[in-house]
Amino acid sequence: MTDIKPYILCFGEVLWDIFPEGSKAGGAPFNVAYNVHKMGVNVEVLSRTGNDNLGEKLRQQINNWGISTKLIQVDENHPTSTVLARIDEHNEATYEIINHVAWDYIDYIPEYNDLVSNAEAFVFGSLSSRNEKTRNTLLKLLETAKLKIFDVNLRPPFIDEELIKTLLHKADIVKINKSELWQILDLTGEKYYTEEEAVQAIQKHFAVDEIVLTKGSEGAGYFVHDRNYTLSAIPITVADTVGSGDAFLSGFISKRIFNDSPEEILRNAVALGAFITSKAGACPDYNYSDFEEFKRNNLFI
Repeated sequence: MTDIKPYILCFGEVLWDIFPEGSKAGGAPFNVAYNVHKMGVNVEVLSRTGNDNLGEKLRQQINNWGISTKLIQVDENHPTSTVLARIDEHNEATYEIINHVAWDYIDYIPEYNDLVSNAEAFVFGSLSSRNEKTRNTLLKLLETAKLKIFDVNLRPPFIDEELIKTLLHKADIVKINKSELWQILDLTGEKYYTEEEAVQAIQKHFAVDEIVLTKGSEGAGYFVHDRNYTLSAIPITVADTVGSGDAFLSGFISKRIFNDSPEEILRNAVALGAFITSKAGACPDYNYSDFEEFKRNNLFI
């Protein structure tokens, strides 16, 4: 029997982010996949593009980065996704996300079950489930995944509270930012005044063992059962915040799937999030050695 090399599977949107200076491949699940790949971990991306010029260019770009496109379906009826991205004076990004694009219609194929069940982690978000077709595919695949990592990634107006609750109940690990923490706490009907109490309430209500909380310039927290690990942010010059949280999650996953210590998992996550934030775009060109040097210079490890 041939050993299967460890890999993760990222499910959801792939798209073109349209910036004033040009277009860049993106989408939260793909950003995670890109940086996991840069960490030396095998990755698969399950998504869908249109049968159009933008889709062909996107699949070619992904292939050029050394990431497989075999699970990126081609849609004959819906276009490849584009998102209008704007960067404000604080280097924060906002997005105008077009509805009814190819990744809203990801087909469920029974052969995917083995791919999902053999993955060390199955990474998914909430945005890709905004429409029924992809939502049903995701819910079926979650039944076979062994480690389900939910990147909440709330994007108005595509927020369905009942769907968020369903996905939280199914997740093993949940990644949220400070704003999402309080939005999710509201779903529990509970009231708490500290971050730690709020996280514990969410853990208990949705039976989630692990929650990762990103806090921007305030650092991050990793809550594992009844233990809490925290780490300050790395001081950097911000290029932009596009994909910062996705890079953080990539750094987290690349250590978590190998069961490293919680402290090292969090250090790697904070370091990669800061490293990408110091560069322009969610998927900048870099080598693993570049990241390792950054990490050595900025963390006491």
